[in-house]
Amino acid sequence: MSPHHHDTDTDTDIDIDWNEMLPLLERGAELQTPLYRQAAAWLGELAPPTGVRRVLDVGSGPGVLSCLLAEAFPYAEVVAVDATPELLERARDRAAGLGLTRVTTLHAQLPDDIAALGPADLIWAAGSLHHLGDQRAAVADLAGLLRPGGVLAVAESGLAGRHLPQHTGIGRPGLEARMEAAHADWFAEMRAALPGAKEEVDDWRALLAGAGLTPSGTRSFLHDVPAPVTDLVREYVLAHFSRHRHTLGERLSSEDRAALDRLLDPADPQGLHHRPDLFLLTARTVHTARRG
Repeated sequence: MSPHHHDTDTDTDIDIDWNEMLPLLERGAELQTPLYRQAAAWLGELAPPTGVRRVLDVGSGPGVLSCLLAEAFPYAEVVAVDATPELLERARDRAAGLGLTRVTTLHAQLPDDIAALGPADLIWAAGSLHHLGDQRAAVADLAGLLRPGGVLAVAESGLAGRHLPQHTGIGRPGLEARMEAAHADWFAEMRAALPGAKEEVDDWRALLAGAGLTPSGTRSFLHDVPAPVTDLVREYVLAHFSRHRHTLGERLSSEDRAALDRLLDPADPQGLHHRPDLFLLTARTVHTARRG
């Protein structure tokens, strides 16, 4: 489980190939390291590092955040939890390369295996709970793993990324806003098709409180890379737009598909490969609660 993307251009296929997603997931998390360092530092105020002995990174993906959490909580074992073996292998390689022997991995299918994750002082779940049909039950099950005083941190909202000016000179202005709306439709269909899917208002503070936890604060963290961007950021934005071109398929108008094709064309002087006005702006919101 990791941030949601779609890997085909059909309207009905909502399966996600997380192994195929690995490079994009990893690069995105790496680029947002400053944002996540700020979030980890804030968690360190809520759960003092000297008292945190075990951290669960639920839906860890390739382990970028697992390693950042290990740096922020130097006395803790950090367990990267995911259902995709290839992502866990990458997490192990990353931790080994950084000399973080306290980072371990655990293959688990959620929600069925939540009880097997074991107790924790801090549980971090970023972009993973929305892949579970019954989010309320998942929050309650995770809350039950917390030791007294432990903190559950859920990063499930924020602001969708923006990369281009409103008017790009290609097609109709407002392309990214229309892409976001099309993705919202896909996301709703993905949620509805999950096993045991239940409609739930995305009031994470209420969900945390409903699980018997005491809300301990919500904060948003900004990631702002203004133009001109580095080659690494440009490569990430290209990969992001390429995947969304396949993801959204016929959900976009023919005019917007043509605009995307031009933006992705390396020979087009107004395309993403050459634009000097490319940027990266997004925000992640983290909701926290504590077990009494």
